[in-house]
Parts: sequence; structure tokens; C-alpha cells
Amino acid sequence: MISFPWPAASSPGWFFLDWAMWILSAVFILWMLWDWYSIDSTFSEDVLTSSREGEIEAVSEKHDLRS
Repeated sequence: MISFPWPAASSPGWFFLDWAMWILSAVFILWMLWDWYSIDSTFSEDVLTSSREGEIEAVSEKHDLRS
């Protein structure tokens, strides 16, 4: 068994919770990498870097500039 210098290893519950959180962190990292790869292979660089949404909002806004 691995010996940890912090109190998390003093109780079996904390020990398993500690390992569970490390495993959960690894799962989230793998999920982010998979999502990055799938989005990058699905959409072109032009679509991913476009500012079309900002252009739509800028055109649709009406400002009243009366003083």
C-alpha cells in the first residue's frame, strides 16, 4: 500500500475518497481531450474562430442617440 504523508491516508474512507477524486479528475481530463478532438475534427477553423454571433447582435441592436 502507498504511504501518504497527509491525513487523508489515516482513514480508509478518506483514502478511497482521495483516489476516487483523482480518478474523477482523470475522467474529466480525458473527456475534455475527447471533446476538443471531436469539435476540432467536426468544424473548420473558420467556423470555430468566426464572430458571426457578435455581428448579428451588433446589427440587430437599435440605439437612440438623441441628446
